[in-house]
Amino acid sequence: MADADMKAAAEADLVYKLEDKPPFANALLSAITHLLAIFVPMVTPALIVGGALKLPAETTAYLVSMAMVASGIGTFLQVSRFGPVGSGLLSIQSVNFSFVGVMISLGLGMREGGLSESAMLSTLLGVSFAGAFLICASAWALPYLKRVITPTVSGVVVLLIGLSLIDIGITDFGGGFGAKGTDAFGSVQNIGLAGFVLVIVLLFNCMRNPFLRMSGIAVGLVAGYIAALAMGMVDFSPLQNTPLFTLPVPFKYGFAFDWSAFLVAGTIYLLSVFEAVGDLTATAMVSGQPYEGDEFQKRLRGGVFADGLVSVIATALGSLPLTTFAQNNGVIQMTGVASRHVGRYIAVILVLAGLFPVVGRVFTTIPSPVLGGAMVLMFGLIAIAGVRIIMTHGINRREAVIAATSVGIGLGVAFEPEVFKALPEVFRNAIAAGGIMAVALNLILPRDEKDQVVRLEE
Repeated sequence: MADADMKAAAEADLVYKLEDKPPFANALLSAITHLLAIFVPMVTPALIVGGALKLPAETTAYLVSMAMVASGIGTFLQVSRFGPVGSGLLSIQSVNFSFVGVMISLGLGMREGGLSESAMLSTLLGVSFAGAFLICASAWALPYLKRVITPTVSGVVVLLIGLSLIDIGITDFGGGFGAKGTDAFGSVQNIGLAGFVLVIVLLFNCMRNPFLRMSGIAVGLVAGYIAALAMGMVDFSPLQNTPLFTLPVPFKYGFAFDWSAFLVAGTIYLLSVFEAVGDLTATAMVSGQPYEGDEFQKRLRGGVFADGLVSVIATALGSLPLTTFAQNNGVIQMTGVASRHVGRYIAVILVLAGLFPVVGRVFTTIPSPVLGGAMVLMFGLIAIAGVRIIMTHGINRREAVIAATSVGIGLGVAFEPEVFKALPEVFRNAIAAGGIMAVALNLILPRDEKDQVVRLEE
């Protein structure tokens, strides 16, 4: 009864329901609003990975361009729902933040092992391409994973994603990976610029107007970029000799495979299924659609299957893996627009933006402190989202022990990755180690129905 009441309340708040077709102007405005919420998080992973691995500007720009193209293709598949592919909800695809730290740690290890830049990229994208098929397969196993995919397990994975990314964000805050070991790292100039961006984002986040709140990160980055221009910190050399059009090239950097790296990437893929299930459930709820029963299970299976298929396409084109983005659930709630047809406008805009490389090249000129000022808050919010997922249905002693142990192991690995050097490499990744621990404890620890549940409302 409570679920039905929540569904009815969500549907009553909608201006445009799932199958409604808004007029062109309204649909375009809604599409732009959604893009404001995801555009920066969409291009940031490629910028962070490119900077950490010291990739050439043209390579990083290509990664950014392909992220936009793949996100557009993925969004179109999700909202259109072709047979078993897609959720049929306003589910927006974007780059999976779970892979940022993984790509950096694996890439740096490959560099230390003597691999060339091309060989490193071909291996990273090769194992990501192969791993994406695990998501496709897991979509059909969802009915058998109900005991595994609990709010506690999903929340721990999301929490560890946010916490592990904060290290990357604060590094950019101080000047970026390239500045580490130099006097520039942590300089007053870098800290001041990053702090300025953070203050702008926080100010906009305090605004009552939903549109202004959503655009806070974009405004902060623009303001920081202008300040960096005035300080002479922007390098425009990446924009030289930029081609007018970028043609996506499948396996542009070749295809290579490494079992050790695949084990890590595959584990992260499987753990990201938990996050996708939570995001899709939330989208169904705010869209006034059933979030249980046969119809919902079909949507869930199609959404997760699309996640895997889109990551296959993305990594083949040269992008990091994709996933369903949670940020858009907030946009649906704030705007009252749940129409899946708006997703097609978003898809077209993203593909067009990705095909013209000047868009990607411009983003590569953003100084690291500007990104860091916005990313510290963004990654912190991802961690908080994990806490909220854990508390979805309240938390008892058993769930608290699972969450505390898993987060403790995950963060411990982040601080001292060599602790588990005798074990497979997958256990030296914070998200993978913590996620595996959460799944194992959830299956092993006995349940006590007498445990008192603490809820957020209390």
